[in-house]
Amino acid sequence: MPLAIRASAVDEPTTLPSEHEIRAQLDRIRSSPEFDTPERARKFLGYVIEEAIAGRAGRIKAYTIATEVFGREASFDAQADPAVRIEAGRVRRALERYYLVAGRDDPIIIAIPKGGYVPTFTRRMPAERIGHGEFDDARRPLRRGWRWLTFGVAALALIVFIMTMLPQLTELPAGRENALTKQNEAQPDIPRLLVEPFEDLSDGQLSSIIARGLTDEVISQIVKFKEIAVVAGRASDLPAAKTLGFKPPLYALHGTVRVDSTKLRLSVRLVQRSDQSIIWASNYDEVLDVRNLLTIEAEVARSVATALAQPYGIIFQADATNLTQSPPQDWEAYACTLAYYGYRADLDPQTHASVQTCLQKAVARFPNYATAWALLSLTYIDELRFRYRFDEAAPVSLDRAVETAARAVELDPQNVRALQAEMLGLFFRGEIDTALKVGARAMTINPNDTELAGEYGFRLALSGQWPEGCKLVSGAVERNPGPLGYFETALAVCSYISGDYPAAERWARLADMQANPIYHLILLAILGRSGQTEEAALELQWLRTNAPELVRNIRREVAIRVSRPVDQAKFIDGLRQAGLAVSEE
Repeated sequence: MPLAIRASAVDEPTTLPSEHEIRAQLDRIRSSPEFDTPERARKFLGYVIEEAIAGRAGRIKAYTIATEVFGREASFDAQADPAVRIEAGRVRRALERYYLVAGRDDPIIIAIPKGGYVPTFTRRMPAERIGHGEFDDARRPLRRGWRWLTFGVAALALIVFIMTMLPQLTELPAGRENALTKQNEAQPDIPRLLVEPFEDLSDGQLSSIIARGLTDEVISQIVKFKEIAVVAGRASDLPAAKTLGFKPPLYALHGTVRVDSTKLRLSVRLVQRSDQSIIWASNYDEVLDVRNLLTIEAEVARSVATALAQPYGIIFQADATNLTQSPPQDWEAYACTLAYYGYRADLDPQTHASVQTCLQKAVARFPNYATAWALLSLTYIDELRFRYRFDEAAPVSLDRAVETAARAVELDPQNVRALQAEMLGLFFRGEIDTALKVGARAMTINPNDTELAGEYGFRLALSGQWPEGCKLVSGAVERNPGPLGYFETALAVCSYISGDYPAAERWARLADMQANPIYHLILLAILGRSGQTEEAALELQWLRTNAPELVRNIRREVAIRVSRPVDQAKFIDGLRQAGLAVSEE
């Protein structure tokens, strides 16, 4: 049978899955609510599987997928258009979520390895074979009820929780004169991750060196993400939970390393320490090259850190679930940070107001919490850039945003969210060169942060460096597992400026941020350039009804976002073609 089959997890002989078994597994996956993907991703998965079964794996390329599945023109250029890569990333993440929850006992595992689009089909090893190193804990059930949250629902649930907890954020114990001082010195209870030394399963000198090196590198990469705290060492060496001032880690990262003459495999799993349930697991395979060992370790560590610690990553998902199901009493400030990222799902003005209030109270209680100051600064910036307010307070909001970001940077100069806020504040103040220098410094600190990479890339693009900036945004969309509407809108702008109006409309429709005025403005320009007068009229009516002040001085609105006059003119031309009257300069 001409199928792409990979070896079983324990490298033992196994019978190949039949065509019937593979198709049955495909139906099982696509019918599961855990495989939460749009129709295009489902067609993508079905296409590559049928091609592999038919023995046409060699035809599974970006070009054929784009033309035969997505309906692209014959002129499709995979290097310039990342649509297939992005869709493949979504399918990979959806498959991983499915097998972590609904498919944990399925007999056939379907995967699409990175680096290509050809699927692999693996027969799950029998339960009695489990017990080979990294599979020691596989008998333990996955944490029940874990599933990928629709971020709009998650944001709403978090906001409800936050609003009920707001009074507690400012309550002080009665009769204690030093209570306020103690609270000001306190730090919020952000999640703590225990990274234990990775286990060397090969028991050799080289493998032992690699295991220690990977452990150190993973720790150094994760600590760059300031939304979580890292504890290094063995669980047996941790202080007792009752020890004064010590809060035990919520999660533990376990890893095993196998090395042979040509291959390195790191297997990792994230465990919830309260019940030892596995909430995420993954393997990382690399061709072993001793000469480039440090590079290999760094690349693998970056992949692990990004998957776990970035906003919308595995720990974020677990924490969002915990907060909505059983809110802890001491996570108020951290709940505000989760709520901010939930708000980023659709950039809704009403959610924005609640999140901003929560963050204001968080920094009042925890004045040394740099991340909360940074996110608060971003909410002030959003009042201007998304035009939630059109009154005279907009300049005040920008000044407040810059001051708040400066406070965050002062507290933690290595906090990339603080530098991101500073970059945006300076950009909207018109200090473009200084803003980009701040963004470049933040990227040097943590290039694995997809939120930062996408935002910095968009600033580069809007300042006129379109190819470099749009490439960064595209990479952020491909690697970010969370809500992508904002960055998909950025890619719509990238396509618009390059003259690819069909691609611009596809990205805008995919973003679908219906509550955001700037989204409608971007879509209006795209429809104008595309000659879609009826659709443009609907968008223009929405803007006149919901954001009338936005269209009254459109030149100013475009100028504070797009730096070069030539790019401003191109955008305004699309608005004119859409029916919006724009005065001459």
